[in-house]
Amino acid sequence: MRAAHITDLTGPDAITLAEVAPPELGPGQILIDVQAAGVTFPDLLMSRGEYQLKPPVPFIPGCEVAGTVGKAPAGSGWNVGDRVAAFTMLNGYAEQVAANADWAVRLPDAMSFEQGCALPMNYLTMDFALARRGRIKAGETVLIHGAAGGIGTAGIQLAKAHGASVIAVASTKGKREVAIAAGADDAIDVDGFLPAVKELTGGRGVDIVVDPVGGDRFTDSLRSLAPQGRLLVIGFTAGEIPTVKVNRLLLNNIDIVGVAWGSFAFADLAYIGSQWKEIEKLLERGVIDPPLGRSYPLASAAAAVGELAQRTATGKVVVAVTR
Repeated sequence: MRAAHITDLTGPDAITLAEVAPPELGPGQILIDVQAAGVTFPDLLMSRGEYQLKPPVPFIPGCEVAGTVGKAPAGSGWNVGDRVAAFTMLNGYAEQVAANADWAVRLPDAMSFEQGCALPMNYLTMDFALARRGRIKAGETVLIHGAAGGIGTAGIQLAKAHGASVIAVASTKGKREVAIAAGADDAIDVDGFLPAVKELTGGRGVDIVVDPVGGDRFTDSLRSLAPQGRLLVIGFTAGEIPTVKVNRLLLNNIDIVGVAWGSFAFADLAYIGSQWKEIEKLLERGVIDPPLGRSYPLASAAAAVGELAQRTATGKVVVAVTR
């Protein structure tokens, strides 16, 4: 079968198309005929050897897919032909992938495979971030950085599903329009976002900040929090890992909360299954509608990952696997 694999750890350009052996199913796994694979920031980091998971080269990246079930063992809860999205961690940039049956969710007929592959990494991460780590409550206000990307748009829709209002932060007018289309109540420029937040909230600040960016905006994110607010540290797409003077946490009793969904979920493998049950309810309600960015063929997977490196992506970047 065809797959896009990483041959050395020099970045996205090292992702090349190859013929590889089809996957073999392990216990509790289903075989998925992949139609679309989501492009994620961990894919970029793994192409550079900078992610905590460091598989030996060559390896196939791609941690989230959508497609149809090709094989399913008896008692798995799946049938051949079922439309499915799944978290795979690796091997998604391929025509077929083996996935744990419990790490998959049934796709509504109205949802495309391209939208389906946007669900696993971003929506499971943001469900963990907002519900478990952020303790989100209805009526709260959430500020989301990087709001036009996959994590940002997932955060917008899940925060709204919890009954919160959302202020989106993005660097261009086009990106702010994407955030509004995803469901944000307001969208503001990253330059001068702190006074804009204060104005929108009547000086109070926000209850939760979602920060997948890091860098030099971190201090003003802390300053934008209301008393007992929580800043959720998702990642550092800006490249710089910020530091903080902890006396800033005392004045308004604010929290800086680390969000590492993968390490939490892998320590409790049943957790992903419980998350999927909640996501499935939201799919049935029609409140999840992943915005899509550019779609690349499997042979151009390097360019798809490169778009994240250039920080030009809006919505979900997808690798479309065609036969």
